[in-house]
Amino acid sequence: MRLGGQVFLEDKNPDSWSYALKAAGFRAATCPVDGDDSGELDDYLKAARKHDILISEVGAWSNPISRNDEVRKAAIAYCIKRLEVAETIGAQCCVNIAGSRGEQWDGPDPDNFSSGTFELIVETTREIIDAVRPERTVFALEMMPWVFPDSADSYLALIKAIDRKGFGVHFDPVNIVSSPRAYYRTGEMIRDFFAKLGPYIRNCHAKDILLRGKLTVHLDEVIPGQGILDYRTYLLELNKLHPDTTLIIEHLSTNEEYKQAADYIRRTAAEIGIAL
Repeated sequence: MRLGGQVFLEDKNPDSWSYALKAAGFRAATCPVDGDDSGELDDYLKAARKHDILISEVGAWSNPISRNDEVRKAAIAYCIKRLEVAETIGAQCCVNIAGSRGEQWDGPDPDNFSSGTFELIVETTREIIDAVRPERTVFALEMMPWVFPDSADSYLALIKAIDRKGFGVHFDPVNIVSSPRAYYRTGEMIRDFFAKLGPYIRNCHAKDILLRGKLTVHLDEVIPGQGILDYRTYLLELNKLHPDTTLIIEHLSTNEEYKQAADYIRRTAAEIGIAL
């Protein structure tokens, strides 16, 4: 697998970005360009190749299942554009969440787990994939606790229903730890997910989760190593996949935090005989 993360720079350009990633020991990164400037993107890709850095994902963060037709149409168009970028550069995946039927694009809603919403996700994902017909990348949905896919089984059901070669899997185990029962059994959950979906996984996220002693259930995302996620099992399962499968540390605020997270993951990997 390839471990990746983010670097914060005062003067970001292709050279400074790629050198900083190499210095941090990262061999993967998210797409460094938000727009569609092909010249700028090409410069970053050349710098990445120079240092053996793989682009793990192109984000398409938006709400393509919104109840607002204008928001929905704009989100679908944006996902198509971002999938085209991912295909052009050969990224591991273009990733979004399914969205939400509520006002908060990434939040809960009573209809999010309805059969109608499942069918809408299928229809929308097909529309995005069919517009691009990717061969080098896949479109994937990051799991969330309050919309499909929210488990290995619901992800597998979506794969079967969408029925497109261009649909793949992004795995973020922290996002589906939503109860104390799941919290204390993350190793079981991870093994189950890889057993059912391993061949489809293209990209993963690295975070951690901590249960607080506060009613009702209160779970916080934390830096890897500060929570209870079973990283030994996570890394062992990831190591069974293609060596270019990416594990991206995310949601941290400083270079020092990314180093702390990377050091923990590398140390854990070394303890079980895995080189990163």
